[in-house]
Amino acid sequence: MSKHVQIGEWIFEVKMVRALKVNKYGEPYSAIANCTINGDSMYVDGMLTKEDKELAKDDLASFYKFSQLMNIKQCSYHRYLNGKSFTKKVDVKPIKNGLPKKILSSSENSTIHLIK
Repeated sequence: MSKHVQIGEWIFEVKMVRALKVNKYGEPYSAIANCTINGDSMYVDGMLTKEDKELAKDDLASFYKFSQLMNIKQCSYHRYLNGKSFTKKVDVKPIKNGLPKKILSSSENSTIHLIK
């Protein structure tokens, strides 16, 4: 998936993402984080969970997979663990098989072009 989407004469660039941990959009979520993308790097902050639960390895794996989809090379995140603040940097390996360059939008005649 590209960080750039062209629709008509407009190019939309994904720079910020809000991540929610929830089974179905619109339902109450159990965790939230903000992701800021700059070039091929992503910074994740504001990782908060309800009831002060710790994020599991599966949660962090989801951020890694999203980073791969967005062609991110390095992801860093800030969090508190056991009352201590720390930042961790993770190198992201690219996905071996590329993704399609064109997808159809909800309107049958409107094609959205994903560009690099």
